[in-house]
Amino acid sequence: MALDDSFLLIGALAAQANTTKDTVRHYEQLGLLRSRKRQAGSRLYTEFHPECVERIELIKSAQAIGFTLTEIKNSLNDYYDGQLDIDLQLMLTQQKLEQVKKQQANISVMVELLSERIDVLARMKADSNYQLDTNICKKKIPSS
Repeated sequence: MALDDSFLLIGALAAQANTTKDTVRHYEQLGLLRSRKRQAGSRLYTEFHPECVERIELIKSAQAIGFTLTEIKNSLNDYYDGQLDIDLQLMLTQQKLEQVKKQQANISVMVELLSERIDVLARMKADSNYQLDTNICKKKIPSS
């Protein structure tokens, strides 16, 4: 029986996708990658279609812009099954953008508060008689 050389073993897939075998296994367990089993003697091998390299690249790019693996799963499978709902994807992407904007606003406030703290600590270090303004300490970071 001839082997299908187009399918990749986990090590080859990980190398081509510039990731680790553990990442490939994790993605497979979550249903992000599809595989097939092949018996070779007494061993059972997991093989992956070459399209999995592209799938991993799409997963990594979606993660880079803030999507979780759970959020990616349905969209990715719908895309490859030819069932991608563009309106739904547009809505989900807009929601993700709003979420990231809120995070950005929170980070800006944190930067401001940390800068103020550094200023206060520098003043305290320079002047042992410096009195801390407790109002500075009462500022809150906006909730998400």
